[in-house]
Amino acid sequence: MTTIYQTLTKNKPESSKSTFLALRLMAKGAARAALAVFAASVLGTSQPATAQATSVAVIQNDLGGNMEARLQTIARMRASGTRVEIRGTCASACTMYLGLPNTCVSRGSRLGFHGPQSQYYGISLPPEEFEYWSRVMADHYPGAIRSWFLSEARYTTMDIITLSGAEVIRLGARPCD
Repeated sequence: MTTIYQTLTKNKPESSKSTFLALRLMAKGAARAALAVFAASVLGTSQPATAQATSVAVIQNDLGGNMEARLQTIARMRASGTRVEIRGTCASACTMYLGLPNTCVSRGSRLGFHGPQSQYYGISLPPEEFEYWSRVMADHYPGAIRSWFLSEARYTTMDIITLSGAEVIRLGARPCD
């Protein structure tokens, strides 16, 4: 028995065979998407199939941590629309949550800022790495906080500069209701 694939690709160059397979895979994907939409309509969902529930992350005692891991967390939170409420201590890499569109800060919270550090205490980063990571951090802050960080806070690497939530709000962070 001859299959449709064999009939359509007989005596055809390899590129035609690849094109056929690609089209077949796309058709399967379209069929699955149509089935998902149909199932959603039959089940009577009130939201589009792609909608996700918005979750809330309440920050009370986050002292930071590995910046690369935090960047991945922030990317996931941004994609899911997670709302972040800073309501306590938020220091170091935690402060990068300020760059998420759904982040608010309580007036009584405490935020700690410092510049990028080597993984080895007391060892400075090479200048190009220091500049790179300073920019990565600053890109996660609202305008006035970004300017302040780049002109001042990033040069504090062996200590931490603590601002109250009220001060951070004055610098452009959104207050929690």
